[in-house]
Amino acid sequence: MSEQYFASEPAAVHREGTVHVVLPDVHLELTTDSGVFSPRRLDAGTRLLLDTAPPPPAAGDLLDLGAGYGPMALVMAARSPGARVWAVDVNTRALALTSANAERAGLPNVTSALPDDPGLPQSFDLIWCNPPIRIGKQALHELLARWLGRLAAGAPGYLVVQRNLGSDSLQQWLTRSGWSAVRVAARSGFRVFEVRRAGE
Repeated sequence: MSEQYFASEPAAVHREGTVHVVLPDVHLELTTDSGVFSPRRLDAGTRLLLDTAPPPPAAGDLLDLGAGYGPMALVMAARSPGARVWAVDVNTRALALTSANAERAGLPNVTSALPDDPGLPQSFDLIWCNPPIRIGKQALHELLARWLGRLAAGAPGYLVVQRNLGSDSLQQWLTRSGWSAVRVAARSGFRVFEVRRAGE
């Protein structure tokens, strides 16, 4: 693609679409647009995480890191209406979509935020993330180190990574960096890792 979805201000001409997220417990109709991640269909990795991650905590601050147009954040919010869900992305078009989708779905517990928003909590009780692998290995490691470091004591993160985009090397890096990274699901070339501080 000529422009990456992790651009802050996408220049792509608007081309709205609709994606349906249909799970046993949640059905969402989400508006998408060009210039965001996987705008024409629910990404297979995101789907795997939504299908296999344990239920989120009923309360607390939950983070969808790299939220895109909001499928993971909104599922979190629907499953845990008593929790505050933070949808974080660098892409302002994606954040606007997430906010609009949350409002349309009647999910007032979703807050869209840029990564440097001073209103973000210092710690999170859960992180879900489909990492932006294509930003490059060093930038990816810095991103994950920054945000996984904000997990509350004992809280898990769940990352979904495509095998041919380096899931095994990322798992090894996490382990070397002091994390427990256990593969908890796999399908269609994707892996879901549960990440915790080593020893927790």
